[in-house]
Amino acid sequence: MLHSKRLGASFLLLAMAGLAMAPATFAEGLGPPGGTIYAHDVAYRTIGTPADLPDHGKFDTIYALGGDLANVSDAAPGDRDWNGGRWEVRPIMWTNIAPTQFTNAEDVQAAAEAGDIEIGDVVRRFECPLIKKKGR
Repeated sequence: MLHSKRLGASFLLLAMAGLAMAPATFAEGLGPPGGTIYAHDVAYRTIGTPADLPDHGKFDTIYALGGDLANVSDAAPGDRDWNGGRWEVRPIMWTNIAPTQFTNAEDVQAAAEAGDIEIGDVVRRFECPLIKKKGR
């Protein structure tokens, strides 16, 4: 009986230590997938979710710039037409300019109209939050 109490106490101590270390683990990039998305020249962070959504309802657009570039959104929390983090992803193909970090959807659209990039068809629909980065 004494052995099982020690084992239980050891397990509890290890579990508490694991919880205490969890924030550091997330900060070191070992937590859920995420990244930066720009909207209206403001950097947001996001947490990726594994769920794909069906092709019905309203969605905002994420332009996937590719490579090491952050994606760009056409909407953000607080916009009147914000759809609550429901996204459709459209890849960007660089045709007449080198890959460039855009920070707003208007610049993406202007580059497409100028023939500098092409905006592809929707490749994925999903849901994830946009969380304004601190200090920005």
